[in-house]
Amino acid sequence: QVQLVESGGGLVQPGGSLKLSCVASGDGLKYYSAGWFRQAPGKEREGISCVYRSDGSTYYVDSVKGRFTTSLDNAKSTLYLQMSSLKPEDTAIYYCAVPCRRFSDGTISRTADYWGQGTQVTVSS
Repeated sequence: QVQLVESGGGLVQPGGSLKLSCVASGDGLKYYSAGWFRQAPGKEREGISCVYRSDGSTYYVDSVKGRFTTSLDNAKSTLYLQMSSLKPEDTAIYYCAVPCRRFSDGTISRTADYWGQGTQVTVSS
């Protein structure tokens, strides 16, 4: 059984920061990788970051690279997403999921086996 629970979403002004958390229970963080995904209104879900447990390698899609940071605290069974320099186009429901898969072209798969319930992030003045 895998349970993932996100928190930390909210309303933030452009240029601001937020930190999302995803607490895993059961076998949640025993998967080889964990990632963050988002779905904006009227758009398909996209994978935005993926971290591999074996060596801590972390990957980001171009749209968030340099602004978002994903980290994994194994002791706390928690995955984090630190978001900075937020833009209105970052507005979406953010999900954590396991496992994530990065393709050789740098994109991250939209699919995963287990998902959290999502947390809303709204970037607006």
